[in-house]
Amino acid sequence: MWLYLGGRGAGKTRAGAEYVREQIEAGQVRRAGLIAPTAADARDVMVEGDSGFLHICAPDAMPDYEPSKRRLTWPSGAQATMYSADEPKRLRGPQHDLIWADEVAHWRYPETWDMALMGLRIGSDPRAVVTTTPKPVPLIKDIGADPNTVTVRSTTYENLPNLAPAFAEEIIGRYEGTRLGRQELLAEILDDNPDALWSRKDIEEQRVFKAPDLVRIVVGVDPQARNEPTSAETGIVVAGRDAHGHGYILDDMSTKATPEQWAQRAVTGYYRHSADRIIGEINNGGDMVEFTIRTVDRNISYKGVHASRGKQIRAEPISALYEQGKVHHVGMFPELEDQLCEWVPGDKSPDRLDALVWALTELFTGGGTDVFKPR
Repeated sequence: MWLYLGGRGAGKTRAGAEYVREQIEAGQVRRAGLIAPTAADARDVMVEGDSGFLHICAPDAMPDYEPSKRRLTWPSGAQATMYSADEPKRLRGPQHDLIWADEVAHWRYPETWDMALMGLRIGSDPRAVVTTTPKPVPLIKDIGADPNTVTVRSTTYENLPNLAPAFAEEIIGRYEGTRLGRQELLAEILDDNPDALWSRKDIEEQRVFKAPDLVRIVVGVDPQARNEPTSAETGIVVAGRDAHGHGYILDDMSTKATPEQWAQRAVTGYYRHSADRIIGEINNGGDMVEFTIRTVDRNISYKGVHASRGKQIRAEPISALYEQGKVHHVGMFPELEDQLCEWVPGDKSPDRLDALVWALTELFTGGGTDVFKPR
């Protein structure tokens, strides 16, 4: 296996696509599987993107692209089929002599990797290439520890000539000189931050892949009033609670968007998960938050909450629930988990973390402060 770890903008997709193309054009591969976090990612990034096959193949070696069949067919007859890591069972039957797994650290269901390997069983030398951001998730660590894996790292700095100056300025300005910059720029796999309130160990030990029956479900929203290059995302986290007092993180729908767009996304999450309320922080936007959400759907059950206490004081009871084994992530949420395990009290708290704290605070206290007593 070839594990290609890259910082932001380090050319991971290009490296993966070039490798697969070279193997196909050399006659070494007849059936390839292209696996991305979602079906849209496989189409938009691996195939149609600026570094995808349709842009890197020469005109006389251009594959025939059949979007409805999720398939590319080269002049030699070699084929590549697209898959979504959100649908592990689709990989149970197909056979491949090469798989290209992109952004594995962002896959919600790690068992997709097992399904893919079971189908890697034809040809004289079946192999896998993994291109991903180096998130410290167990799957990436396991792949890297495999004695048959060759690991390559590429930093953001190595690809600066090919990046837009504005992108480079924003990303480097945000991460350079920070602990997280070692991951995002230098492609290092980080261990837990000892000063953070959350630990990956606690999250991993309580992770599940199906939630039980839930008595309440809410959508927590940490809104951004503007959509500018320097703006943070709007945190949108869906969480539920069962009858036994355990919480479940069901979805992370956070997005960088206009108020109208993030409101539509929050309402979509509300209906998709049959939630009973949207919880919106009103410190940043006041009545604008409720107005924007009700513009999308005026019948939504909505509750505005005001941050009257410090972020650390609000976050500590929630992190304690994780330590007590009372909160479970349903699947994997890499960006959210990064924020939880990297945020240090005293720093500006990030969007996804805030949305999660609001949602779980509502579920465990109803907005009050007396339900965090030991049970």
